[in-house]
Amino acid sequence: MSKHFKKKSAETKQEIPTASLPDIIFMLLIFFMVTTVLRETTVQVRTTLPRAEALTKIDQKRLLSYIYIGPRKLSNNRLGETAVQIDDALVEDISTIRTIMYRKLVEQPKLIVSLRVDEDSEMGIVTDVQQELREAGTLRINYSSRRDVAGGTGSG
Repeated sequence: MSKHFKKKSAETKQEIPTASLPDIIFMLLIFFMVTTVLRETTVQVRTTLPRAEALTKIDQKRLLSYIYIGPRKLSNNRLGETAVQIDDALVEDISTIRTIMYRKLVEQPKLIVSLRVDEDSEMGIVTDVQQELREAGTLRINYSSRRDVAGGTGSG
């Protein structure tokens, strides 16, 4: 009787179906290519940011457009005259800032202009840039700075 009731073991193994795996990988690849923003700007001016105690971080980096103001970097670690840079280009004439920033504002209505001003820059050129930004209608301006870690919380 034991011969008739033996369990037969299954010879087939269960495998995970991988037919749709290349499609899934391709869709993930496309997703990350579309959502990744690559921004690499070659800064041609020195921008040693001033220190501040109270800072607010802007989470939506895609709304930011940076303007760098500081002494121009020359060869052999020398510094030149104060210059203004937008994206990868130095601005030769301050009045062109109005046109450049107006075009950016049309493309991105919620544009925030972040001024990265070297702590040793003259205030006159910063005021001129601010005036051109006002004329362009880009009124959302942010001033970049670094956190004052050595400042402490003194009283007085």
